[in-house]
Amino acid sequence: MSEAAISPPVDVLFGGYALDLDGTVYLGDHLFPGVAEAVRALRDSARVVFVTNKPLETAQSYAAKLTSLGIPTSPEDIVTPLDALVRYLVEHHRDVAVLTIAEQLVDDVLREHGFDVIDDPFDVGVVVVSFDRTFSYEKLLAGYRAVRNGAVIVATNPDPYCPTPDGGLPDCAAMLAALEACTGARAEAIVGKPSEHMGRAILHRLNVEAEYAVVVGDRLATDIAMAESLGASSVLVLTGVTSTEDLIRSAIQPSFVVRSVADLAPAELEAQ
Repeated sequence: MSEAAISPPVDVLFGGYALDLDGTVYLGDHLFPGVAEAVRALRDSARVVFVTNKPLETAQSYAAKLTSLGIPTSPEDIVTPLDALVRYLVEHHRDVAVLTIAEQLVDDVLREHGFDVIDDPFDVGVVVVSFDRTFSYEKLLAGYRAVRNGAVIVATNPDPYCPTPDGGLPDCAAMLAALEACTGARAEAIVGKPSEHMGRAILHRLNVEAEYAVVVGDRLATDIAMAESLGASSVLVLTGVTSTEDLIRSAIQPSFVVRSVADLAPAELEAQ
């Protein structure tokens, strides 16, 4: 790791901290060293929420995982792309039926919020595409028919892969690319990071204005780009997918660069 890439210490205490999960707080089932202590210090003076672009688990599940890893967390501390998806559909497609290329959780969440989720591709207005480990030709065909019949596409997140200890999993962008390729259509919205829809969901949960918020993550194109578009500060951690070489080549530049979340809390907090 190039020491030149590390910025001066983060000596600012923000009102709200949005921490990415995979590659930032943990990888797989392993918490990065020092993260629990840093979060504990920040929580004494600021609001902290945890943000993921992975719509595979409920907020309750993410909260339970963090708690088991040593960071006591409630579901209200978690923001997922399903929060942004529901907000977007309520605002733009409240009264239309939905077909999904997604795992069961997405269907369940949409139904909980009053959406009609059906399998008939000729009677829907929106095709929701998500990270889907059950992706199949049958699902692609249904989505193809729905879009060719006039339905719009809304996707949960733009990530090409999800980082895992064994090298990663194809993510939503792969499923979306398949549907876009065969239909010639493009997604009307991709609601996860770095979109404004996810940004608004995060600020709502933090209950602070953008100028008092900071987004902390390991991806330039999602975490750092979203902070930039919101007008929030940003911290890149080097525990995930972004290398110092990537950072040097990128037009997207964070406010701060640290080795890990363990280096995030200002010194006066850590000393308390």
